[in-house]
Amino acid sequence: MIVFNPVVIAVVVMCVLCLFRLNVMLAIIAASLVGGLVAGMGAIETMGVMISGMKGNLETALSYVLLGALAVAISRGNLTKILIYKIAKFIDGKAIFLCFFIAFIACFSQNLIPVHIAFIPILIPPLLGLMNRLKIDRRAVACALTFGLEAPYVSIPVGFGLIFHTILRDQMRQNGIDVGLSDIASVMWIGGLSMLIGLIIAILVLYRKPRVYREEILEAQVQKLENIRLGFKDYFMLLGAVVAFGVQIYTGSLPFGAFIGLLVMLLGKVIEWNEMDLVMDEGLKMMAFIAFVMLIAAGFGEVLKESGAIGELVSATTDLVGGKLGGAILMLAIGLLITLGIGTSFGTIPVIAAFYCPLCVALGFGTPATILLLGIAGALGDAGSPASSSTMGPTSGLNADGQHNHIWDTCVPTFISYNIPLLIGGIVGAMVLG
Repeated sequence: MIVFNPVVIAVVVMCVLCLFRLNVMLAIIAASLVGGLVAGMGAIETMGVMISGMKGNLETALSYVLLGALAVAISRGNLTKILIYKIAKFIDGKAIFLCFFIAFIACFSQNLIPVHIAFIPILIPPLLGLMNRLKIDRRAVACALTFGLEAPYVSIPVGFGLIFHTILRDQMRQNGIDVGLSDIASVMWIGGLSMLIGLIIAILVLYRKPRVYREEILEAQVQKLENIRLGFKDYFMLLGAVVAFGVQIYTGSLPFGAFIGLLVMLLGKVIEWNEMDLVMDEGLKMMAFIAFVMLIAAGFGEVLKESGAIGELVSATTDLVGGKLGGAILMLAIGLLITLGIGTSFGTIPVIAAFYCPLCVALGFGTPATILLLGIAGALGDAGSPASSSTMGPTSGLNADGQHNHIWDTCVPTFISYNIPLLIGGIVGAMVLG
C-alpha cells in the first residue's frame, strides 16, 4: 500500500516533527533514518548514504554562506538605510501595497537579477520596524517572498526559470516526448497564474488582519535617516554588489560571484581588513543554518532515491489512476509529497519524469497537458517544504528579531496559499488541454 511506502512515511515523519517545533535539521535527519530503516537499510548505511548525498548541495551551501557575508557588508553602508527611508516615505501607511511591492521586488531575484534568496537578508530585516509600525502580519510577507522566489521560475524561461524549463524539456525528451522551451512556456504560465491567485488571497484575505509585534518603530527613527547621503565606500559597495551579480551571471557560479564581490569591497575598504573576520562571522550566523539544512535535505533526498521507494511510489499510482482525472490528481499529489521531502522543484523533475511521461501517454494526455502535469508536480511542495530555500529564505529575514516561526509562520501559510491553487490549476489545466 502507498501509505506504507518509505517515502510517504519519511515525509510524514519530517512534517509532523516540524509541526511539533523540533529543529528542522534534526527533523530531516530523523526522517532520513526512518525512511532508510523502513526501506530495509541499516541505520549506519542510511547515515552513510545521507552524508554522501550532502555533496549534492555543496555549491548551494557555500553560496549561501558567502552571500550572507556579502549581505552583511552591504547592510553596513548607507545604501540600505536610504532605501528603507525612501520606502517608508513612499508607503506611508499602505500596508497591503508594501506586501505586493515586496512580492514584485522578489520576482527580480529569479529572472532579471538571478540572486535567489541573497536579497532577503539585505532588504527584509531593516524593513521589520516599518512592518511593525504598520502592524503587517509577517505571514503575508512570507507568502509575498515565496511567491517571488517560485512563481517566476515556474512560468518564465529566464534566469532560474530557464534552468527549470530546460530541465523539464531535457527530461521529457529523454523519456520520448520531444518538446521545446517555447512549448513549455506556452503552458507553464498556468502555474504562475495559480500562484498569483494564491498571493492575492493570502494578502487580501487570509493574513490581512493587523498583527502586533514588539518594538514598533518610531517616526523619529525614520526622520533620522532623512539626511543620510551616499559616501565613497557606499559606491564601492554598490560596485562590489554589481560585480558579484555580473560575475555570477557570466560564469554561472554563485559562490565565485559572491567571492569576487567580497574582494572588490575589501579592496575598496568597504570592509576593513581587520573587520573581515567579523563580517564573515555575521554572515555565517545569518546563513549557515540555511546552508546546513540544504546540505541535510540533499542527503535526505539521496536516502529516498537509494531506497528505491520513489520508483515504487510512482509506479504504484498506475494501479490507482482511474482515468485522466484520477491520474492527474495522483500524479500531482505524489509530486507534492516528493518535493516536500527533497525540498527542491529542480531535483524532483528528474525523479518523476521517467514514470510520468509514459503514464501521461498511456492515459491519453497530449503534450501540453503532460508538460503542465510534470512541471506543476515538480513545483508543488517547494512552497511549504521545511527544507526548501523558498521557505528558509523568507524565515531568515523575517525572524531577524526572533518573532517569526519557520513552520507556523512561513511553511504552513505558504503551503496553504500556493499548493492548493497549484493543485487546482494543474488538474483543471490538464483536463482542458487534454
